[in-house]
Amino acid sequence: MVITHFGNGCFRVQSGDTSMLINPENNRLKADITLRTLVATAPEDVAAATGAGEDGGGLAIAMPGEYEEKDIEIVGYPVAAESTAKFLKTVYVVRWEGLKLAVLGHLSTPLDASLMEELAEPDVLFLPAGGDHFLEPEPAAKAAKQLEARIVIPSFYKDPAPFLKALGVKGETMERFTFKAKDIADNKGRAIVLSVA
Repeated sequence: MVITHFGNGCFRVQSGDTSMLINPENNRLKADITLRTLVATAPEDVAAATGAGEDGGGLAIAMPGEYEEKDIEIVGYPVAAESTAKFLKTVYVVRWEGLKLAVLGHLSTPLDASLMEELAEPDVLFLPAGGDHFLEPEPAAKAAKQLEARIVIPSFYKDPAPFLKALGVKGETMERFTFKAKDIADNKGRAIVLSVA
């Protein structure tokens, strides 16, 4: 599996010929599955962000629910505390090739206990850690520890240092993260800071 960062909260996760995009900022990048953790709730915005891609390419997911595509199971959970009449926030659990990925996307406040339980013990955790409209470094580090992630990949930050300090790890910077399940089996709380591609 290969994870590449395209800035802010945008990542591509790829295994073989199958790829998934998380929070793309434009339509330049294509994938078999696109996850969006924040969508405007106007019907036309939801319709545009969900379903089959306009060019017939890929499944777009922007709402809570259960999905399956190319042997990848995805469950989206609504973040009720942060959703409004105008915007809906969703967090996801993705099960792919025996790995559990947790995607916290646009989260700005700590998760409630029921969501923590659903997202617990992911192999890879994508979480916002830069403050402003996202989790501040301290609550982000606390969430990463509580969820007991093997690999933690921060997003939406200007400088990862405050988050890494709060997490109590040095962190590893790399251009892309390439791994197999067996490579991370013994990891716990390992922070990977991906350079922007």
